[in-house]
Amino acid sequence: MSSKATRDHIIEAADRLFYQQGFEHTSFSDIAEDVQISRGNFYYHFKTKDDILETVIEARLSDRQVMLDQWERDGQTPEDRIRSFIHILINNRADIEKYGCPIGTLAAELAKLDHASQGGATGLFTLFRHWLRQQFIQMGRSADADELAMHLLARSQGVAALANSFKDEKFIRREVEDMCDWLKTCTQNPS
Repeated sequence: MSSKATRDHIIEAADRLFYQQGFEHTSFSDIAEDVQISRGNFYYHFKTKDDILETVIEARLSDRQVMLDQWERDGQTPEDRIRSFIHILINNRADIEKYGCPIGTLAAELAKLDHASQGGATGLFTLFRHWLRQQFIQMGRSADADELAMHLLARSQGVAALANSFKDEKFIRREVEDMCDWLKTCTQNPS
């Protein structure tokens, strides 16, 4: 395996393990074992756990930006694009029920640890906040676009947290339907 391929494989494994086990409970050994490389080879690519965390956050930001760009291309209207955001809860329900939201769980864990990378994890929420705000502006809701974006982020995080606690797929589906109904009221009552 090439050095770049090994590095990419380490990042993917660390991302998955940080999500499934938490950052604090994932060791270099866990990641090296998952990738099936020696610790020495691992240290060649990443000197500290914080180094790999920063890289995982950067990868998540990049991946989420690619996803948002795809929604921009696929969605004919801002409402279509916002529905894509809402439907993340359905599309990822099995993982959300098992582990929670990958963004929310990492941001919460790093906040509890008062970790230096907390701002980077919060940047993932900021990416969605700005994108959602732009969608609401395009819907004609300039005056309250940021408020609507934050409301939707908060509601989706609440749904993810409760879905993780109760393991209730019907709850997720009902909440997604309610959020889509709420979105219709936003388009019917532009500010």
